[in-house]
Amino acid sequence: MKNTALTHIHELLGAKMVSFAGYNMPVQYEGVTSEHLTVRNDVGVFDVSHMGEFYLKGENALALIQKVTSNDASVLTNGKVQYSCLPNVDGGIVDDLLVYRISSEEYLLVVNASNIEKDWNWISQHNDLGVEMIDKSTEVSLLAVQGPKAAEALQSLTEVDLKSMPYYTFKIDTFAGIKNVIISATGYTGSGGFEIYMKNEDAEHIWNAIFKAGINFGIKPIGLAARDTLRLEMGFCLYGNDIDDTTSPIEAGLGWITKFTKDFVNAEALKKQKEEGVTKKLVAFEIIEKGIPRHGYDIVDETGGGIGVVTSGTMSPSLKKGIGMGYVPKEFAKRDSKIFIQVRKKALPAVVVRLPFYKG
Repeated sequence: MKNTALTHIHELLGAKMVSFAGYNMPVQYEGVTSEHLTVRNDVGVFDVSHMGEFYLKGENALALIQKVTSNDASVLTNGKVQYSCLPNVDGGIVDDLLVYRISSEEYLLVVNASNIEKDWNWISQHNDLGVEMIDKSTEVSLLAVQGPKAAEALQSLTEVDLKSMPYYTFKIDTFAGIKNVIISATGYTGSGGFEIYMKNEDAEHIWNAIFKAGINFGIKPIGLAARDTLRLEMGFCLYGNDIDDTTSPIEAGLGWITKFTKDFVNAEALKKQKEEGVTKKLVAFEIIEKGIPRHGYDIVDETGGGIGVVTSGTMSPSLKKGIGMGYVPKEFAKRDSKIFIQVRKKALPAVVVRLPFYKG
């Protein structure tokens, strides 16, 4: 198992550690619910250094990104970030990712930890354009500082005006006395905040500086379990659960990042799917009675016939009810449709709802 530059700190803090994507990662410190609510109400810090970072450089960097991603990266200007995905040739998704435009000839791609090698190989095999590709995944640490008090808590560490940074933009500047740190107004929680990219050797210094700066704002370390409940309350897809090599972006409700104004891998088939419609869709649901849906539970109709499987599910700490997502035939995908979640021997009634679950 690989360690991040901060593993020893998580262990000193008494975190429960688990193996995730080959890394030794903190799953929780105090407990999922209290950590979740810290991020919703104050500010929390996640070590997400297991994520992958690829730099693409050269005059054809954009052309390669346009070829392998579904979104239109040509609209990006320096300092802008875009959510996108890598379609495969079979209608599924290789991975979802963030695209950062540093300059017209330099981009940063941030990919999921479990897919680093797979994504690298996929992009490389399409790189017949002479683009320089650099994998910095093992050299970069990443902290997600999330919550409504994040800007205030971090402001003393940088001259960048954090409160004025629009969502999905970034700056490369001095942070906690360290030069060339990427400060990104992005995150996976729905409660605002920043993602801070640094060299591994600067990670401990920056971690300590963040906690010192945030001491009056209720800042706490947060584990991966609360990261999962936070993203699910927003309806953000998790690769390996809600999207994978067999699910298309159209089925997953990611048509908004699938732009047919350009050509990209499998564009024609996905365009046909968008025009003709899909047979199944990813839906969000709330359980009406007491019960917690979990990944892998069956979704059934009123006769008990199987119609799908829960891809993500939990007891929402913010809403105090069972919530989840799963693929169902399109006739069950309309808002307010009644479906049932098979929890052990009981089929619990649930209703299809519009995302996000958590409205803030």
